[in-house]
Amino acid sequence: MARARSVLLSNLLLAVVACMLVPSAFVAPKAAGQVAGTEVDARLIAATFAGLSPLAVEQPAEAYDSVVAMLQSWLFGGIVLIVIYGAAALASLANPLTKRREQVKAEVDAIRKGAA
Repeated sequence: MARARSVLLSNLLLAVVACMLVPSAFVAPKAAGQVAGTEVDARLIAATFAGLSPLAVEQPAEAYDSVVAMLQSWLFGGIVLIVIYGAAALASLANPLTKRREQVKAEVDAIRKGAA
């Protein structure tokens, strides 16, 4: 029974604290007669200008001197990828451990057939 009272007391205390904090949690809008023109602070304008100023600087849009240079870079990158994938495929097909396992298995199978 004492536990039920302590839970009831703590819930009641929590409800009282919540009721005390509710008025400060919400801000009422201004009345229609009090709404004035929107105030713009000079600091807001300065911060906006400073944030957008890098966009005003013209940067070169051409990363390559010519179309030929771009095509050469793509060709080189493609060849490098083909070589990497080819090396991985060759390594997976020419795995010496797999070949040795198959060889040992064939020997064991031959021994078992000879013993039987």
